[in-house]
Amino acid sequence: MTNPCIIAVAITGSVPTKANNPAVPITVAEQIESTQEAFEAGASIAHCHVRNDDGTPSSDPEKFARLKEGLETHCPGMIIQFSTGGRSGAGSARGGMLPLRPDMASLAVGSNNFPTRVYENPPDLVDWLAAEMRTHDVIPEIEAFDLSHVIQAAKMADDGRLPRPLYVQFVMGVKNAMIADERILDIYIETLARFAPDALWCAAGIGAKQSVVNEWAIAKGGHTRTGLEDNVRLDRDRLAPSNAALVTRTVEICEKYARPVASWQQARDMLGLRRPA
Repeated sequence: MTNPCIIAVAITGSVPTKANNPAVPITVAEQIESTQEAFEAGASIAHCHVRNDDGTPSSDPEKFARLKEGLETHCPGMIIQFSTGGRSGAGSARGGMLPLRPDMASLAVGSNNFPTRVYENPPDLVDWLAAEMRTHDVIPEIEAFDLSHVIQAAKMADDGRLPRPLYVQFVMGVKNAMIADERILDIYIETLARFAPDALWCAAGIGAKQSVVNEWAIAKGGHTRTGLEDNVRLDRDRLAPSNAALVTRTVEICEKYARPVASWQQARDMLGLRRPA
């Protein structure tokens, strides 16, 4: 395959702590340093959450602004993607950072179960977040935790609530949601191709299945995500020393399948994103 593979790095998330792995970057300064290393290792998208000083999840726009400024300085050209996920806030607070105009933002278009709670994404909130992204020229990355989310995203693109082409990430391995199963991934891919033929797709594996899902995605011609948000280990016996280490492992899988790793310029072109001046 000659099509470049876009590697996203989910640097922090809302759940992992330094007790889980000391390499998890919590402060804005730590996140900037960790992302720069991952960028230099081959990641072209930074999927970003922010934390309070005590490590708990935050949706503070001021923290997002400082993170965005630092990433633009130290990772020039890298695609900055903010999370609008529900662990960091509720209601409109989930989109309070969108006026900062990141390149992209995650968007879950339906609800599902998480390990200990329901991940609620009611239709009115989904529509509001999608409208905010349109207003501020932010490209959504659809996070699909269920097959119905793929179909809903295609419907929203058909009626103009989401821009085309869609960029859909299949999230696999979350406890109580979709398992990491290769045949199910094939169904995701086939369904997206039926309902949104021009869409691009990415896959992310949570926990121990991270590298497995990375390999499936790369082998099937898709894009993929890695990072300490999703998995804090290299293997059962070793913690990942950094986000960059997980990116490096993903680059090695690309090499195995003769997939070139997308530069930030190529990733922006594929996703229809403007290049910075």
